[in-house]
Amino acid sequence: MGLFYGLFWLLSPRKSAATSGKKLSPVRDPLLVVSATQLAKKIRRKEVSSVQVVRAYIDRIQEVNPFLNAVTKDRFDAALQEATQVDKLIEEETGGEEVLEDRLPLLGVPLSVKESFALQGMPFTTGLVSRRGVVATVDCPPVALLKRAGAIPMGVTNTSELCMWSESNNHLHGITSNPYDFERIAGGSSGGEGSILGGAGAVIGIGSDIGGSIRMPSFFNGIFGHKPTPGVVSIENQYPHVSGRQGEYCSSGPMCRYAEDLLPMLKIMAGPNAHMLSLSRKVDLQKLRFFTIPHDGGSPLTCPVSRELIEIQRKVVERLEADLGVNVQEVRFPELRYGFHIWNTYMGLPDKEEIFSNISCLMGEPGQPVWPVWELLKWMMGKSEHTMAAIGLALLEMTRGLKPSAFLIQQKEKLQKELDELLGTDGVFLYPSHPRVAPKHHHPLFRPADCAYTGIFNILGLPVTQCPLGLSEEGLPMGLQVGAGKLQDRLTLEMALYLEKAFGGWRDPGAN
Repeated sequence: MGLFYGLFWLLSPRKSAATSGKKLSPVRDPLLVVSATQLAKKIRRKEVSSVQVVRAYIDRIQEVNPFLNAVTKDRFDAALQEATQVDKLIEEETGGEEVLEDRLPLLGVPLSVKESFALQGMPFTTGLVSRRGVVATVDCPPVALLKRAGAIPMGVTNTSELCMWSESNNHLHGITSNPYDFERIAGGSSGGEGSILGGAGAVIGIGSDIGGSIRMPSFFNGIFGHKPTPGVVSIENQYPHVSGRQGEYCSSGPMCRYAEDLLPMLKIMAGPNAHMLSLSRKVDLQKLRFFTIPHDGGSPLTCPVSRELIEIQRKVVERLEADLGVNVQEVRFPELRYGFHIWNTYMGLPDKEEIFSNISCLMGEPGQPVWPVWELLKWMMGKSEHTMAAIGLALLEMTRGLKPSAFLIQQKEKLQKELDELLGTDGVFLYPSHPRVAPKHHHPLFRPADCAYTGIFNILGLPVTQCPLGLSEEGLPMGLQVGAGKLQDRLTLEMALYLEKAFGGWRDPGAN
């Protein structure tokens, strides 16, 4: 292990003197601390112009991105032109504010986009060196819907290589840092989104989640992130392409600093499927049934949940009971101990029609598949174009058995039945988003199974919202997941509003 760690340290990208020991500047422009919903209202009412808002975010991105490396390619000139057109449209609109709100609910509001989503004219590489120069020719459906609602994309943000790791690092765009501590990870695979949102360089963004790729970065960077019920928001025109059985586990969803933006964003992104979620139906939290799950039961593969995260979840329980007069029941599921094994097993199941392109094939595109052992040797010599995380996953894939474990499938089906029966249409559960606050760069390599805290709910197909809950003793974001039954997304979104009010929501990293 010592030799491995030494080699890893020597070959890892070093942090520059320009960022070492520094922190972000506090937010000074008041436009940067207004939700997207309220910004759109101000723009429609001509209290502020879209150009002013877009310029404010351009200035903030230029200020923080040298420290974060979150935005990999901007489109500032195009965004300013689009903002100018928005302001002209508002001047010429004769139907009134209500017409604009109904037709263009996000008119003039800046938007950040994960680079694995096709955004026309922008890089579409997902951090793969062999895809350098690949540019999207179309917009993926959720991005197109947000643009149609009036949002203005500011640029694309960094991911882990091939969106397959819990830290956003690759040999094409480099490593992304956490706005609260540059020595910490921003998470993955939507780490660039989490980082730029947490650093107040964006107000709303879009991520994808097949094992926690929305919720982990949202947790690490102190923002809100929602993994919708699968099948509601389109997952087309992403890279790597998601199809077949993987489509049952992958969700695209909103990431944002303010809870009130979650529901309108989800409604827009769902497009013709929005009716499936009944998002307009009012939720009375006092009429819900609440459950708290303190941890996974002690899996040997995952870190124990830290004391401060156990404590903050306990405080949420106490606050719910005091404020709403409800009883929050503690429940435990022994099957959660096998969360990582279950996730790994189901991710490896063959599709009914075809076997997925494996990691080795994706790493070699557009050429031949890579040989993971050879890539490891090249990496040790500093010659590989791939990260240790991607190589490690390719090696792990080689060891995966051809026949899935009947025991793990049984455990998943049992857990699915228990949770579905427990939650029904009015049940909500609390569960840690991760067993620890944002770790140091590269440390997930030594604790890869910690993603089980999020990944298990991809396999179960439940909607889950990560909600920030203030800062730890080290000044790092804390939070938890709020989950509900299938298609009951509105319950977790209402809980996000409550928790933001009760615990303060996002905190300016420059003010700490």
